[in-house]
Amino acid sequence: MRRTIPAFILLLATHPSAAPAQAARQPAGNVVPGIEVLLKDSLHLIRGKRVGLLTNHSGRDRKGTSTIDLLFRAPGVKLTALFGPEHGLRGVAKAGEKIASTVDSATGVPIYSLFGDVSVPTPEMLKDVDVLLYDIQDVGARVYTFQWTLANMAAAAKKPIIILDRPDPIRADRVEGNILDPKFASLVGQHPVALRYGLTPGELLKYLVGEKLIDAKVMVVPMQNYRRSQWFDETGIPWVNPSPNLRTLDASLLYPGTVFFEGTSATEGRGTDDPFTLIGASWLTDAGAIAAELNARKLPGVHFDSTSRTIEAGYKFGGLTIPMIKVRVTDRNVVRPVALGIRMLAAIQARHKADFTWREKSIDRLGGTDQLRAAVDQGTVDALLVRWAADEKLFAQKIKPYLIYK
Repeated sequence: MRRTIPAFILLLATHPSAAPAQAARQPAGNVVPGIEVLLKDSLHLIRGKRVGLLTNHSGRDRKGTSTIDLLFRAPGVKLTALFGPEHGLRGVAKAGEKIASTVDSATGVPIYSLFGDVSVPTPEMLKDVDVLLYDIQDVGARVYTFQWTLANMAAAAKKPIIILDRPDPIRADRVEGNILDPKFASLVGQHPVALRYGLTPGELLKYLVGEKLIDAKVMVVPMQNYRRSQWFDETGIPWVNPSPNLRTLDASLLYPGTVFFEGTSATEGRGTDDPFTLIGASWLTDAGAIAAELNARKLPGVHFDSTSRTIEAGYKFGGLTIPMIKVRVTDRNVVRPVALGIRMLAAIQARHKADFTWREKSIDRLGGTDQLRAAVDQGTVDALLVRWAADEKLFAQKIKPYLIYK
């Protein structure tokens, strides 16, 4: 029954405990993800119950066996429903692509899409479910749909939900960016949290419930041996792309800032070999000069180069070879991706006021505010970053009671 899952995602773990030996091909580290902890010592939580599972290709153990198969084979557990988020159960659908419900060919369990005609489970989908489980790797950024699909499910289902915890791949001890203004809530930012929120999925749900942002009964199966200061590649968990266009840890780190370009007439690098580390446009003929200007700012932990790429059909500038700015991470421990993204927006907009335009609804959803767009237009990003720094401190304090790991 074991299925082959393509080589793309992230994971992690905490509590001192004996972890299974790591294969020689795996990186150093002994973090045990929540699914393995559940099977090892917490199966009583779901034994004898009908289980619904929200997961995708990233839900798997360190050997690569999917959480679907692990639960389907678990003694005394009846897997009755599968729920898929954006990109589908296998994680290959394009961003924003609607996904139909179907049946899992390996197990015969129905798969209900929560990124299509419905975004939360209907009573019919839940009629054979006693408890819900969640096992998906996210990227530690507010502008991602997986954690909000989880939050919406937890709030709407009125069933107990258990989070099989996974790491924050870009360190869980870092908070950056503004707290979302609820007026701009969407599936890329459903509740008022910071842009880089410094929480694991389990901690995020504990925060949402504890602050009464959602009404749900949530339990977390924590990772073992996880430390907040760990990067994903320090955990010993094999990397799998969490979504089709986040293919490296550096791209995931830059994503909370470079994602802003989705809301502009420039491209964030989709359709290239390294999305979210490449920003470009057909009209960005002065990419070298902008890269030099950004380097002169000495933004911490990064270096900017000019380059060009041919964009795959179906994306912004598809089929064209365009000038681009490449962001290279030189010291990931000091990179501040949110400020970096804002500085890039400002530098490009200042030189290309005619060609650089906003997709207003998109940029305001991504920013969780309309103040980002206004600050770039008015040349007041310095003041904006001061205000956002205050949000960072506030949010870091608010989440302290909900932290599971040290």
